[in-house]
Amino acid sequence: MKNPIDLLQKYWGHSAFRSPQEEIIRTVLNKQDCIALLPTGGGKSICFQIPALAQDGVCIVISPLLALMQDQVSNLEEKGIKAVALNKNRNQDDLIVLFDNIQFNDIKFLYLSPEKLQSPFIQDKIKQLQVNLVAIDEAHCISEWGHDFRPSYLELAILKELCPDANTIALTASATPKVIDDIAEFLDIQDSRIYKKSYKRENLAYQIFDVEDKFLRVHQILTKIKAPVIIYTNTRNETKKISDALNRDHFKSVYYHGGMTSKEKNKMFETWFSEEARIMVATNAFGMGIDKANIRCVIHLQLPQSVENYLQEAGRAGRDGHKAFSAILTNKHDVQQFKKRNQEQQLSIDFIKQVYFKLNQFFVIGVGELPLKSYEFNLSEFCHKYKFPLVNTYTTIKTLALENILDFQEGFQKKTILKFISSSAHVLEYSEQFPKRGKLIKTILRSHGGLFENFVSIDIYSLSKKISSTKVEVQQILEKLQTDGIVLYKPASTSASIQFLVPREDNRTINKVSKNIETRQLNKLKKAERFVEFIENNDTCRSVQLLTYFEESKLSNCGICDVCLAGKKEKPQIAIATKKQLLALLSQEELSSKEISLRIDSKESIILRTLQELLEENIIQLTKRNTYTLN
Repeated sequence: MKNPIDLLQKYWGHSAFRSPQEEIIRTVLNKQDCIALLPTGGGKSICFQIPALAQDGVCIVISPLLALMQDQVSNLEEKGIKAVALNKNRNQDDLIVLFDNIQFNDIKFLYLSPEKLQSPFIQDKIKQLQVNLVAIDEAHCISEWGHDFRPSYLELAILKELCPDANTIALTASATPKVIDDIAEFLDIQDSRIYKKSYKRENLAYQIFDVEDKFLRVHQILTKIKAPVIIYTNTRNETKKISDALNRDHFKSVYYHGGMTSKEKNKMFETWFSEEARIMVATNAFGMGIDKANIRCVIHLQLPQSVENYLQEAGRAGRDGHKAFSAILTNKHDVQQFKKRNQEQQLSIDFIKQVYFKLNQFFVIGVGELPLKSYEFNLSEFCHKYKFPLVNTYTTIKTLALENILDFQEGFQKKTILKFISSSAHVLEYSEQFPKRGKLIKTILRSHGGLFENFVSIDIYSLSKKISSTKVEVQQILEKLQTDGIVLYKPASTSASIQFLVPREDNRTINKVSKNIETRQLNKLKKAERFVEFIENNDTCRSVQLLTYFEESKLSNCGICDVCLAGKKEKPQIAIATKKQLLALLSQEELSSKEISLRIDSKESIILRTLQELLEENIIQLTKRNTYTLN
């Protein structure tokens, strides 16, 4: 067995572990199951990667995110460590070759999703491997009380049967005691050691600002903080808009969201990581697996979905131990919209049944039928045909995918992009010369801004409806416009796809999972409500509120959050106001401390302290009747 310290030095360039990494690693090497709760930036991956490298055999890593799998595989390969990820569809012959490589070419890590693990063929292949460790990443997904519950995680206990000689390590950045209990139960590791590092971050100031002009406040923060910053916003379009606006104001920034290509993401990330542009504007797709220690501030322009989400995102600041800030910019309108949106996203089972029924109708699938092929799918076209609201329909399809009723690949997010490269005068002249093409050109220009400066996403289906044409005709016109030097046109690289995983049984199909769906929706709503409580509680230290949520017992005010700072500012003001009121009263009559307390709107402790100070300063005196009067 190889020495963990030597491995750490060889591959990571460090000679010491953070607490409690070394203890976790020794527990894993002693073949004991364990659950590790380490805050964002706590070095979770090392806790399974080093034990796996120290032993013969392969480590199986279960991860819910395809992008995160690929990032970890890439990071390992850069260190010269062999790793593979089952993050795309492969035929059986390809899988045979891949598993032969794992078995005979000393591949140390196999990453796969919990959904892939349900394949009987893959299960059979795993039985043939020498597995030294099973690592369950984002283990909170196994609990319906966790913030990213995935039903497929409930099937992971099968790894105990497939890999009887391997122990298990479950890792998460945020979990309540209830979630920890579920992790132990559903992974069949009830006797596991639990390592829990406090979520307290003494160097991180949690601050919530009630502001109307958010962009002005962002300016103020960025002017003051010259180090790397992450700005989180909820929509993809806003990432680019905000980044462009910041660049115009000479704050060099880049943007990042889930709809970008891997090449685009890597370019943006490297520009930010190298601090060529110190500001990253992103959706919550940005952050997983990022190891940058000197982020000084994380700004939220909209409310995160839960306390857990917030803690993970805010926790990316100040990993180097120096003072850092988390700033939520919000107002009453934001909070109202947040509450409204969460209520509206509660899907009725009847609506889910309607969408499922129409999906089968859309693809002409008969009752009892289970087609083996995958179908190309355009969400906009489907919603338009059946008059369904787009957002709720998308959420419904994602829900059906979570319940393993269908497989949904979100290629529709990779939209066609377009930029005009000819002058506006020439474009106008061209439109007059070719009226049919001109009709499309004018429709595009009316629908989108900035087309002469930047590439803009366009929806072919939507455009075809606006000009009463077909998608094929619109694509042909765009290709002609590119040939004629009017535009640069990049069609979508992929389309969405849907594959049905169970035979069509209409209502019965949904009835089987309706309880799961309702429980998950209710849990999501409760988490959103708890976050609103956190936002609106301006009396209790932010850090204390967060630690209380995770049921930690050692609580003390942080002294640096907005609530603590407001308390420090208010005390002198309250004391001065109390002193003025008290002197005004005593200038008129003698009063007891009880009588004074009834007449002054201040805490009794502040009144008593003020009386004591005035006595010491000889401004007032205490009479034989136990009343106070001016001296």
